[in-house]
Amino acid sequence: MSRPPVDRTPPPQTALVVHPVRAGASSRDPRARLDEAIGLAQALDLVVEDAILAPLRTATPASLFGKGKVEELHQLAEDYCVSVVVVDDALTPVQQRNLEKAWEVKVIDRTGLILEIFARRARTREGKLQVELARLGYEKSRLVRTWTHLERQRGGFGVMGGPGETQIETDRRLLADKIIKLKKELEEVRRTRGLHRAQRQKTPFPTIALVGYTNAGKSTLFNRLTHSKVEARDMLFATLDPTLREVALPGGRPAILSDTVGFISDLPHELVEAFRATLEEVQEADIILHVRDIASPQSQAEAGDVEQVLAQLSCGREDGRTVIEVWNKIDLLPEDEHGLVKARALRSEGAAVALSAVSGEGVDALLALLAGLVDEGPPLKIHLGSQDGDAIAWLYRNGRVIEREDSEDGVDLAVRMDRQAVGRFEQRWPGALG
Repeated sequence: MSRPPVDRTPPPQTALVVHPVRAGASSRDPRARLDEAIGLAQALDLVVEDAILAPLRTATPASLFGKGKVEELHQLAEDYCVSVVVVDDALTPVQQRNLEKAWEVKVIDRTGLILEIFARRARTREGKLQVELARLGYEKSRLVRTWTHLERQRGGFGVMGGPGETQIETDRRLLADKIIKLKKELEEVRRTRGLHRAQRQKTPFPTIALVGYTNAGKSTLFNRLTHSKVEARDMLFATLDPTLREVALPGGRPAILSDTVGFISDLPHELVEAFRATLEEVQEADIILHVRDIASPQSQAEAGDVEQVLAQLSCGREDGRTVIEVWNKIDLLPEDEHGLVKARALRSEGAAVALSAVSGEGVDALLALLAGLVDEGPPLKIHLGSQDGDAIAWLYRNGRVIEREDSEDGVDLAVRMDRQAVGRFEQRWPGALG
């Protein structure tokens, strides 16, 4: 008699989520911040038993919270029998260790939570290297001695060797060696990415980068514009690795569209540094589309968080970059707000476009705006013979054909192209520009 298969799936871990509310620390609604922390925990497959706001007048150096609040949270953790307490704030190594001792469960802070999510979602070699580098940098600061064994490793020769390294010094040295190795590997990946970028620049396609707060709908818009099937789910950090696809602008001119990792408030410094190679796609883009969830009550605050990261990358409007705000999810707005938001976008004179990536409303207006921005100067008048099919096809692939008139003696075209494309066309078909 055969035995039924044994279910070896580990039981889900339960969690208590705590958001410390610091007096005057943020303009964001604490409840919205707590909801975001719950979303982060759920993205890590944690079952959230309870989530609370914890007012914090002053931070206690040893444990962040005061003694009374530590005991209160310990009782909650015991009542719910949770295995993890998520503190939606940055904890020092000492605070994390002391809270774990006091609560007798694993404690993870906001930075550790985001790093763990990124580690699970990374798919490409570059993404995995970047996450691992960020994680090691984070763990290096977490090396707080919690053991009593191996106080020192014996060093030197013979019986009377010197005291040698402490265990914590050994671990720090090993981590430092790993970080150096990862940085070298990442530099090689960055060099390869640079070669690919240089190759793309030889083809005069404009580049457009999507940026925005996580879960703002970037991947859904990316799929709509490029007719792709990139994963797009209602989940924080559903997309991690950058994706590039071709998008057809009105008139036939193609462009390269890149979907990047979503930003978030208090994005860990380790991740900003580690993902600098990925974010180079944003730095090199001709146009940056800042996708906003205009239906979110926190839309303005989220936009400020994204602008802060763009400023760190020198990619903001103040740096002379072309940034267009895409007010996404207008289909979720009440009917009276729907019209007001569309009217505000029209009055912005191209600084913003209101649309729905799900329904497609407003997408044509965005494409038309992009097509106008990537054009340089007035259209060129080009006359080609009927036998010059290769040249005509090249213009459609590498420029934007505004007008076309066919006659018995050939084809007259009005074409917009950037300077690089004009130079290449003149080299291949000298005299065609007149």
